[in-house]
Amino acid sequence: MAVATSVPRMKLGSQGLKVSTQGLGCMGMSAFYGQPKPKPDMITLIRHVVESGVTFLDTSDIYGPFTNEVLLGKVQLISFGLLFPHIFADGMTPAVRGDPAYVRACCEASLKRLDIDCIDLYYQHRVDTSVPIEVTMGELKKLVEEGKIKYIGMSEASASTIKRAHAVHPITAVQLEWSLWTRDIEEDIVPTCRELGIGIVAYSPLGRGFFSSGPKFVANLEEGDMRKHVARFQGENLEHNARVLERITEKATRKGCTPSQLALAWVHHQGSDVCPIPGTTKIEYFNQNIAALSVKLTPEDMAELESLAAAGAFKGERYPETYVTYKDSETPPLNSWKGE
Repeated sequence: MAVATSVPRMKLGSQGLKVSTQGLGCMGMSAFYGQPKPKPDMITLIRHVVESGVTFLDTSDIYGPFTNEVLLGKVQLISFGLLFPHIFADGMTPAVRGDPAYVRACCEASLKRLDIDCIDLYYQHRVDTSVPIEVTMGELKKLVEEGKIKYIGMSEASASTIKRAHAVHPITAVQLEWSLWTRDIEEDIVPTCRELGIGIVAYSPLGRGFFSSGPKFVANLEEGDMRKHVARFQGENLEHNARVLERITEKATRKGCTPSQLALAWVHHQGSDVCPIPGTTKIEYFNQNIAALSVKLTPEDMAELESLAAAGAFKGERYPETYVTYKDSETPPLNSWKGE
């Protein structure tokens, strides 16, 4: 197994933001992966993460909802902790809104829950397909000018939407699912980000636990865990994907690391503009993830992994049918907007 290493910094995007080269996804502490985890344990974990040199923490107002932001606020994160509040519907109903009034209301509410004055990186979590992206970005730009956020990001946006948004105000980072088993962004979205100088944040780089725990963990998922409804974890898809994982595991053994460390190393080797944010709720697994930074892959290693996990090598959709990702979404033209 690879050993732990110090966490260097990287420049994320071209607007001046610097972060640790690996972050921490905080969603599973509070939502979507079964019952919320004990708060004292999560506070201990977060403090260990920050003390280890990781400054890039990913949260959202929908995680809970709201409870994950409150959790991070209790830890009193240092100013360069990276946070991911997102724009979603009123109350407890998960939907997407990008109108100016709601963008502002969400930002101000997140600032209060996090107990901070400024959010370093504020993403639009999903694109509102009923509101021109220029309108949403216009309000985010105002929040930057007012000092309430420093940098703007997007998540799961199409290449054309990213270009339109970037024309209003520079986008610092785009967050997308990118891993050995999710590679559809490589054709147009990654090149678009690189053309515009936008950093890439890779979420679920461990295949939602598949590369770290293998297929057997699926049988023990708690009620309320959204992964129970993901096609990749079901039936013949799971059997097929397990066979692909066996070959990746053999490769990891030859490299002297775990399959999850190999999967993370593959993401790191995609370029100096890419920052993965694997999530975990255990210090042991966090330490293992950080140790992936010491796994060095040669061009031959990368070519072998490209062969083992080519686009389409894994079977099944990456989200349940009831989850809307707004992948490749488009928004109406600016001149169609009739709102305030």
